[in-house]
Amino acid sequence: MTEKQKNNNSVIIELDGIDKTYEMGSASVHALAGISLRIRQGEFWAVMGSSGSGKSTLLNLLGCLDRPTRGNYTLAGQDVSHMNDDALSDVRLRYLGFIFQSFNLLPQISVLRNIELPLYYLGWSSERGKDRARELAVSVGLESRLHHRPTELSGGQRQRVAIARALANDPTVILADEPTGNLDSETGKEIMDMLSGLNAQGKTIIMVTHEAEIADHATKQLHMLDGRIASMGGLS
Repeated sequence: MTEKQKNNNSVIIELDGIDKTYEMGSASVHALAGISLRIRQGEFWAVMGSSGSGKSTLLNLLGCLDRPTRGNYTLAGQDVSHMNDDALSDVRLRYLGFIFQSFNLLPQISVLRNIELPLYYLGWSSERGKDRARELAVSVGLESRLHHRPTELSGGQRQRVAIARALANDPTVILADEPTGNLDSETGKEIMDMLSGLNAQGKTIIMVTHEAEIADHATKQLHMLDGRIASMGGLS
């Protein structure tokens, strides 16, 4: 096995005894309890569970949008469990790409500028950022929509913009929250084919979904119940 192959099979995410508790007035809500998990570079995980099972809380923690109450989270060799907001923001910019059910695009700017936005925050020059954004737009089939605004696009096209934006910083991990939730079945299949293609290229993907047929695109599944891992395993 080559050194590159070893690195591509390395553990990229490790959760050890993760708890997350929210204080709601005088009550404590235990959203996650005792989550331990290892995810290797290049794996494609589907996280499933009913409403309130903890899957969205887990994705928020993995995306450094929240911190655990207890336990340790290591991402790409860094303990991010107790980083401050500025440090977490830097981790998100450098290591993570996000795809949301509601797309989360800025409606007042063009497709090109939406894709380019993470690179602006990373300090890329305008010319370099536009070149990268244009390259990504072409890769997701939007070369004729560069100067359109999100409101002028179909749902599937908007999700393609979101995927291109998620790839702008060449992330280590892509996090997808119900990426086909607002799409018809045919368009949803196109988006999942794109995600499967990215995974085949070596991208690590963690996707929350409640649809079994969407989860079947992943190679590993994790089922949540009452804030705990009920089961997990590989499909191939």
